[in-house]
Amino acid sequence: MNCQVTKRDSQGRALADYPRPSVAVDTAVLTVPPGGPLSVIAVTGDGDLRLPGTFLHEGETLADAVTRSLAEKAGITGIHPVQLHVFDAPDRDDRGRVLSVAHLAPVRMSRLDAETRADPVRAQTELLPVAALPPMPFDHNAIVELAVAELRARYAERPDPFGLLPEPTFTIRELHELHEAVAGHPLPRDTFRRLMEPQLTPTGSLARGTVGKPAREFTRSAA
Repeated sequence: MNCQVTKRDSQGRALADYPRPSVAVDTAVLTVPPGGPLSVIAVTGDGDLRLPGTFLHEGETLADAVTRSLAEKAGITGIHPVQLHVFDAPDRDDRGRVLSVAHLAPVRMSRLDAETRADPVRAQTELLPVAALPPMPFDHNAIVELAVAELRARYAERPDPFGLLPEPTFTIRELHELHEAVAGHPLPRDTFRRLMEPQLTPTGSLARGTVGKPAREFTRSAA
């Protein structure tokens, strides 16, 4: 006869004796539209705007859940989000105890445009400037705030760590404009150039179609 012994802790409790909160994932998909401000993708749900997210399914990893939710809720595939933080306030969700594992997913705007044309799910999303977000449910505003802080910290040190520039070659001016959009404020040009240019590789080509003297083009240096 197979008699399975239930393991108990020092207080005599088995695993099933403890509460089991639900686990969700919510992702801040950040992008920079051409000439526009740093923005986040929001999806419609129950008459409001919220981040794409889902509950963790049995046998599923957090990464799998993020991938599934972005595909199903926002029509976005093939990206690799960064895990940020666990939001665990007991009262964060009025449906019950839910832990949310927040993620950051920076995506190039030209890629989002292409996926919008290819996937009707993307038509159910909106692009919202992070500096003027409406109130969102749960703690999604706080998730966006944390994601923006992480993105800005990465871009303060590297030219384009998440590949938000639309082309593999670019000018210092184009890179500077991207960084100002990410930072949300003007950046001194000379200081920016001194910090970033040593991390770039000149292509030997000049940008055409620009006003004034043609600017040198660069690519990202290998890490």
